[in-house]
Amino acid sequence: MIHAPKAALAAVTLALTAIPAAAQGFLGDLPIIGTPQEGGIGFQPATTSLAAEIHWLDAFLLVIITVIALFVTGLLAWVVIRYNRKSNPEPARFTHNSPLEVTWTVVPIVILVVIGAFSLPVLFDQQRIPEGDVVVKVTGYQWYWDYEYPEEDGIQFSSYMIGADSGNMMTEEVSAQLQEAGYSDDQFLLATDTSVVVPVGATVVMQVTGGDVIHSWTIPSFGVKQDGIPGRLAQLWFRAEQEGVYFGQCSELCGIAHAYMPITVKVVSDEAYQAWLTAMKADELVTW
Repeated sequence: MIHAPKAALAAVTLALTAIPAAAQGFLGDLPIIGTPQEGGIGFQPATTSLAAEIHWLDAFLLVIITVIALFVTGLLAWVVIRYNRKSNPEPARFTHNSPLEVTWTVVPIVILVVIGAFSLPVLFDQQRIPEGDVVVKVTGYQWYWDYEYPEEDGIQFSSYMIGADSGNMMTEEVSAQLQEAGYSDDQFLLATDTSVVVPVGATVVMQVTGGDVIHSWTIPSFGVKQDGIPGRLAQLWFRAEQEGVYFGQCSELCGIAHAYMPITVKVVSDEAYQAWLTAMKADELVTW
């Protein structure tokens, strides 16, 4: 099994291409797409069919919830105005209203059935794991990720947050590391020293597990999230339709450095992906 140490790919590809690049930077000048935005209240851009379905379902449910909230608020206001003590000094004394009780039982059932009819297909699309063009096994550790491409001669590497060796603090050294890796200071706490690399348009199956405690691997722009549980192997899949850099984060509280387990995925052209595979397989004795 080939284990790619921490600086191998950059060194090899730098020699191969003679282009200044960051860790795995020979993959090209990729746009940073999947990243949190300051003050943002919406989703990150959807670049998979799974994420697009989630966004549509969210908007659909928001319409239903808004209608219900407005109806209930209006009903409460009408009752307060119409049936307060001043407007209705002699309240009616009855305990049952069968048509009303049937209505408030049947209508919520219909609403829930409609929600379920549109929600379940989205869930099933996530849970039906197709055959993968690329298979990646990811293992979460306190507090980094270990990746393996089992179908590519056992390519394996670990991924740490840039700055993790500096006490998770922004320093001049960390800033220089970010710049060298092709990131800006804005990507501090998001960027990692190595990245998952996958080809655009390919079906990627991620096998997720944990090596010590429960972790969770997620990329918001892909619409995927899966807990990694020690002793179990779960799966997720995605098909990214746009080249770029996408960030995620461990999403299961896993210990004191939980906030410092970012995820970086680079979606590249098939040609760049094949070149990356070739470079990775050649890096057995090179440190990167």
